[in-house]
Amino acid sequence: MRQIYIAGAAALILGLTGCGGTLSGAGPYKGAIEEKNDTYTLVNINATSLSPFIRGAQKPATPTIVSTVPAEVRLMGGDVINILITDNAPEGTALFAPLSTGGTQLKVRIDNKGMISLPYVGQQFVAGMTPIQVENMIRQRLKGVTSDVQAHVDLVGDLSGSVLVAGAVKSPGRFSTLQGPLTILDAVNQAGGPVLEPHLVSVTIRNGTIVKTLNYEEILAGNNATLSANSEVILERARQRFVAMGAVGQPGLHDFPQQYTSLLDALGTVGGLKENAANAQGVFIFRANNDSEKPTVLQIDMRDPAAIFYARQIMLRPDDTIYVTNSAVYEWQKIISPIVQTIVLGRAVGSQ
Repeated sequence: MRQIYIAGAAALILGLTGCGGTLSGAGPYKGAIEEKNDTYTLVNINATSLSPFIRGAQKPATPTIVSTVPAEVRLMGGDVINILITDNAPEGTALFAPLSTGGTQLKVRIDNKGMISLPYVGQQFVAGMTPIQVENMIRQRLKGVTSDVQAHVDLVGDLSGSVLVAGAVKSPGRFSTLQGPLTILDAVNQAGGPVLEPHLVSVTIRNGTIVKTLNYEEILAGNNATLSANSEVILERARQRFVAMGAVGQPGLHDFPQQYTSLLDALGTVGGLKENAANAQGVFIFRANNDSEKPTVLQIDMRDPAAIFYARQIMLRPDDTIYVTNSAVYEWQKIISPIVQTIVLGRAVGSQ
């Protein structure tokens, strides 16, 4: 019986050591990554090779304040306008109330064809006109109908001048510009602000002619701008994420903890290296480059005291993968543990 379990243990040793694929693991072994491979460029991080991967000079915050000069308002279907018409013709001949009594007030919604209808004026197309142009049109239409008419137009419901804010905000909606122009920050604040941290928010602004996308932190740093009428502001989760694999405390998909995230920041976010399993000399960053370049794999030896400083300077990019290999001792323990269990079991059986 003893010969049987010893033979079984020997077969298990040969099977496990002869084929690395029989051992469980989160990815390739350190040696396999270090072997010459034409599919990627391996860069060993040290004082000489570090510079291309550190953060560039930070742009200073802009001290300027956005000018909120009102933009020209052009009416469109759905707008509501308040029209005041006064008639100072002799008593008994006036078609509208005189200014002394407050005039005649008419509240009108422009229909989907851009038309309005007024007494003695009839149906008129006003889409694309300014309020002042509508005033002039009313006076012209009433010229000769009554002797002394005045008109004043106020925009009181401004679909044309409003701004739509949607996406990752607390209170999405359409917000009026009647009280004055809205900047990007004005519109987002009226919508309750972002539901995510600023560096995790991507802001897309479109107004029918151009589309522009910014990170919300960039806007806070001074890239605020006045929104044109009828703009749309869409807030979405930015792809500021990385994957952690292997011998780390919390493997998985993680958000960047801040806009400029270093390797050291990321390792702190995932709970650092697993002390009982990680090979500190086998810490890698897998990075996909553009189509014209081979992917890059950065290797850093965290056993080197200087590596702490290097890791603080290496900036992660969105969709980078941090992979920490297992130590040789840990891999050996994975081989030995089942063998020891087999021997113990064999002894227990042989003693019976």
